[in-house]
Amino acid sequence: MSINRVVLIVLDSVGIGELPDAADYGDVGSNTVGNIVKAFNGINIPNMCELGMGKIEGIDYLPVPKDIKGSFGRMAELSKGKDTTTGHWEISGIRLEQEFPIYPQGFPPEVINEFKKQIETEILGNYPASGTEIIKELGEKHMQTGYPIVYTSADSVFQIAAHEEVIPVDRLYKICEIARKILKGPHAVGRVIARPFVGEPGNFTRTKNRKDFSLEPTGTTILDKLKEAGYDVMAVGKIEDIFAGKGITYAVHTSDNMDGIDQTLRLIKEDNRGLIFTNLVDFDMVYGHRNNAEGYKEALESVDNRLPEIMQVMKDTDLLIITADHGCDPTTESTDHSREYVPVLLYGKSIKAGVNIGTRKTFSDMAATIAEVFNIRHDFGATSFLNAIKN
Repeated sequence: MSINRVVLIVLDSVGIGELPDAADYGDVGSNTVGNIVKAFNGINIPNMCELGMGKIEGIDYLPVPKDIKGSFGRMAELSKGKDTTTGHWEISGIRLEQEFPIYPQGFPPEVINEFKKQIETEILGNYPASGTEIIKELGEKHMQTGYPIVYTSADSVFQIAAHEEVIPVDRLYKICEIARKILKGPHAVGRVIARPFVGEPGNFTRTKNRKDFSLEPTGTTILDKLKEAGYDVMAVGKIEDIFAGKGITYAVHTSDNMDGIDQTLRLIKEDNRGLIFTNLVDFDMVYGHRNNAEGYKEALESVDNRLPEIMQVMKDTDLLIITADHGCDPTTESTDHSREYVPVLLYGKSIKAGVNIGTRKTFSDMAATIAEVFNIRHDFGATSFLNAIKN
């Protein structure tokens, strides 16, 4: 049976154990799923377990049902770094030899001075901070002065926060576009992010009008190749932002994990052929970076609870792939991403059950596999696992 469509779902930050080079990133002991299970003496994700989650190498803390419905394995990241853009780009076939720049001391004068010159105003901040904390610290001053709040994190990001009544969202986006043009060469951060908020001092909340301004991918991705070949490439969640719109034929942004699943289900039910590429970001953004282990656990259980819906509406010619882009262990002191293996779960009527695809040496094996599904030539420098899993 042929495969006409791949449904690729990225559980953002759902890592399953430290990579061999975790020490280089300060991540020894990180294990996003494993440490959550340890902290709460278990987790209820029976549908992932039925796809073989508990049989993946290194996972000895999940139940293994008698009947495994899917195939399974894990992937190691070959690129330098551990952020969202790096992980997704490698999944799509691009590996980075050099990490995106980070700014633990804030951005240097040559960046900030040029930014202030072009936006014709001063700024507040310019240091690493939690997005919710920095608007508590500087939100009132921002409202008094009208100056945008600039901050970063352990990721390669230049974030700009502004109250929607002080700097309208459209103006904030234009400011971000200015920053994106400045941040190139040695200062080419992975993402410039608009972070609008509303409310009064002591009660600020961020809105859903976040927007990411990403670097364009530095090479050809499987998305580009599918689009060129005439296939549908449908992006759900922040996928469009991560790839700066390249290689995408349709995009829909989402408000949370459940909306992401709803949009994915809608697209599966429609008549299309190619790739549905979904990112479920809440694990990372809402729980991982805030060290909310209980919330993370509940989010995993909620997504797992909806997997049967996806599996039931899939066509016989569909291939479901569930994976992740990095870790973000909420049980460690760090609120940063963690350098971890990521799971691979595979399901479809044309896919064998119970096959262990082992430990893949690069996330780009995913791109090579999708290329083989659609008989597309590539030079991703990776190995397809399609022959191992296809009936």
